[in-house]
Amino acid sequence: MDVTERIKAQLATAPVVLFMKGTPDFPQCGFSAQTAGVLRACGANFHHVNIFEDSELREALKRYSNWPTYPQLYVKGELIGGCDIALEMFHSGELKTMLDKATAIA
Repeated sequence: MDVTERIKAQLATAPVVLFMKGTPDFPQCGFSAQTAGVLRACGANFHHVNIFEDSELREALKRYSNWPTYPQLYVKGELIGGCDIALEMFHSGELKTMLDKATAIA
């Protein structure tokens, strides 16, 4: 399976996928920690991918998404954005609404 197929397979695992540095329990950067935190605050069930575990995927995802930084938050296979966008959407209530529609709230 090539790297693009692996990315698509990761995106198909759950309605909400977070490509991040580290894991939700042990994030390895503040932005990843904040993004996982707002997802948890919304009560979201989400799949996470630690980009440090696969350097090929880490580099290919930047091209796939046309987004140069991490974390990258996807809902229903579509890129929502990074930490700043997730935080803004959380504070406005838009993130919870989006997650509800994606049936990702526990």
